[in-house]
Amino acid sequence: MPPPPPSTLIRRACAIATCDDRRTRLRGASILVTGNRIVAIGDESTFTVPAGTRIIDASRCVALPGFVNTHHHMYQTLTRALPAVQSAKLFDWLVTLYEVWREITPEAVYTGALVGLGELLLTGCTTTTDHHYLFPAQTSGDLIDEEFRAAERLGIRFHPTRGSMSRGRSHGGLPPDDVVQTPDTILRDSARVIDQHHDATPFSMRRVALAPCSPFSVTSDLMRETARLARDRRVRLHTHLAETADEDAYCLEVYGKRPVALMEELGWIGDDVWFAHCVFLNEEEIRLFARTRTAVAHCPSSNMRLASGIAPVPALLREGAPVGLAVDGSASNDSSNMLAELRQALLLHRVLGGAAAITVDDVLWMATRGGAAALGRDEIGSLAPGKAADIALFNVDRIGFAGAVHDPIAALVLCGDSQIAETVLCNGQVVVEAGRLVFEEEARIVEQANTCARQLVERATARTGISFL
Repeated sequence: MPPPPPSTLIRRACAIATCDDRRTRLRGASILVTGNRIVAIGDESTFTVPAGTRIIDASRCVALPGFVNTHHHMYQTLTRALPAVQSAKLFDWLVTLYEVWREITPEAVYTGALVGLGELLLTGCTTTTDHHYLFPAQTSGDLIDEEFRAAERLGIRFHPTRGSMSRGRSHGGLPPDDVVQTPDTILRDSARVIDQHHDATPFSMRRVALAPCSPFSVTSDLMRETARLARDRRVRLHTHLAETADEDAYCLEVYGKRPVALMEELGWIGDDVWFAHCVFLNEEEIRLFARTRTAVAHCPSSNMRLASGIAPVPALLREGAPVGLAVDGSASNDSSNMLAELRQALLLHRVLGGAAAITVDDVLWMATRGGAAALGRDEIGSLAPGKAADIALFNVDRIGFAGAVHDPIAALVLCGDSQIAETVLCNGQVVVEAGRLVFEEEARIVEQANTCARQLVERATARTGISFL
């Protein structure tokens, strides 16, 4: 990947949503980038533009901070729209898909990551996590490393989690025994991934968190040991929590308490923790999250797709809890379209809570500053001097936005036109240009992904005799 030019000027944007503390919006302003940072934003006549600066005409574009995706499962892009699970709820969906996911290979993980990361970049996302917890016994290779390889190839800021499962079916869990690992193996490789990939410096392109899959797929001892390791190495913690009524019932039956109370007992509440979903929270738990700065990754499309329920996001926001936005796994969405997720969040909570339940600014904040807070980063998520040059430009000079000149920023969420970004900068580097990925050919990714997807299902069918189609 070539180095970015010394400076880039994003000239006279139609509108800019800075997502700063005052939620400032600008019209006709410019953004000057030097290296990987924003150095000026506002009236271009007040800037000193160095010779040789690359100029990007943004007069037809809305400029936003690059979105931050707070929960995903990249390998699941290879099992999108699988007929066998199109109408399944979470536990049935998992049991069926584990039979296909058992066939995952390093090549499939790399390819699935290219798909998910590429789609995120094309829809304005510049920082993403991924929750990879599947490590089939027959698969050789370091699967998290394959994801980092894909992220570096595409130029996206990457903060994945080393996930884990230790409770297979023979011990009351959902996954087959051959896709879970022993606690010693999990903790040893978690330490390796941190040592090899985690870069805690500001503006870093790669960080790591630790993420046991869920309360029903790992033991309590592993949850505690993972938290100890993460805090010893100063990395963050993540897991699924309170996603379904079934999970609620499971925790009450097995542990005698609700999922949040279980996490609190295990030391999993605090400002270094973010949970995915959190559909089933009560008022006391919402206040606990706000008080302790425990963050939530809101996954509206996935929760709707699997009929899991609706997270109490407006209440979390009112109490001041950190809330980010997430596309979740691409077999439960079935998309990695970040801009579309903003629209889903807006419409979903208005259906439940009324037209005033949530605003366009609220969902923009979740997708930028909320996500940055969940990942513990303050240099991303807003556009201001000194912040990371992670910037998404969306062309609003299209028929789907015609008539929306009064508020082109809101139009991006409300109008629902093509969600492909015109230009995306990540760390000062142009990674999407003219609506296309810069460092990889999309046609090649599509062909490779479709081949891997067919192979996964064919191998699973040959092994089990089950038709997944």
